[in-house]
Amino acid sequence: MVSGPASLPVFLGALPLSALRGVDCWIFDLDNTLYPASADLFGLIEARMGDFIAARLGIDLAEAKRLQKNWYLDHGTTLAGLMMHHGVDPHHFLNYVHDIPMDRLSPDPALKAAITALPGRRMVYTNGDEPYARRVLAALGLSNMFDPIHDIHACAYKPKPDPSGYALLQERYGIDTASAAMFEDMARNLKPAKAFGMRTIWIDNGIEAGDVGHHPDHIDFETPDLAAFLTALAQELTLP
Repeated sequence: MVSGPASLPVFLGALPLSALRGVDCWIFDLDNTLYPASADLFGLIEARMGDFIAARLGIDLAEAKRLQKNWYLDHGTTLAGLMMHHGVDPHHFLNYVHDIPMDRLSPDPALKAAITALPGRRMVYTNGDEPYARRVLAALGLSNMFDPIHDIHACAYKPKPDPSGYALLQERYGIDTASAAMFEDMARNLKPAKAFGMRTIWIDNGIEAGDVGHHPDHIDFETPDLAAFLTALAQELTLP
């Protein structure tokens, strides 16, 4: 374990940071990974999901919330459940639920510097869609730092942790998974990444269901602070 200021843990893991030497493809989840979970953007999105479901199905908000939670846990996204059970158009749904303000986000210079220092390619892999992801990245001061943004449309609406989205990412962008690393706040989404040969980093930020599927066999590192982890990693990568 490496410690940061005031002995706060930067990461836990069976591997040393040097195990990330040689990585040249860095794949980041978006929500609650590239920004703090305390921003609670998903709270705003969930409220709009509830409104959408209630209006679409003609039910009250309490029942809409129950369905939304069940679909999220059972299918990986609320959208997947709506498409499977109610034939909802994904573009219409995503445009509606992502129509939220971004004023809860602000740039993090330390995070930007640490991401900039990473060698090789930087990508975003999200269960959201690209227009929303670009709005988030702009609010974080991270525009033009990630290419591609592999979104739910690119995954044929099969969300993480469905392995097919990981396979599409690998095939489309020629990723050598042995030299790739993935950052995620949802532990279960790292199992396929590890199975594909990537190194895996779990952002343990305390979100609901974030630790579902957690197992040391598919998580190489754990950290509560992405910026601190990447700053320590940047220092490691500059060592001779």
